[in-house]
Amino acid sequence: MKLLMVYCKNFGYTPTIKTLDNAPENVTPANYENVQVAFIQVEKEDEGRESDVEKKLVKNLKWVCGKNNVNKIILHSFAHLSESKAEPEFTKLIFERTEERLSNAGFSVIQTPFGYFLDLRLDAPGFSLARVFKNI
Repeated sequence: MKLLMVYCKNFGYTPTIKTLDNAPENVTPANYENVQVAFIQVEKEDEGRESDVEKKLVKNLKWVCGKNNVNKIILHSFAHLSESKAEPEFTKLIFERTEERLSNAGFSVIQTPFGYFLDLRLDAPGFSLARVFKNI
């Protein structure tokens, strides 16, 4: 798994192109303030170790949220961090489990529309922990 965590003063998206047939219809644009955005690429190699990658993903997100003093997390599937890609169903499962664990820990969690290309808008300040990359 590849994980790029970006703290954003403002983050927004507009769905543009549907890429998965089973993706929901009628998704709408959204905008958020003071959020930790997680650009996540679940890789093929993760399919045999889902418990381990899920646990490390949650741990890293909790840590960076603490450092950036935020309680809102956006999970965004970003299949551009590696050439290795897990099956969409497996990726979605990891996202669902991660959202559940983070929500149970008191975080507000949002997932961007899965199965869409999105126009992204972000305002990310330039300080040390505003951008963190992890290879999980």
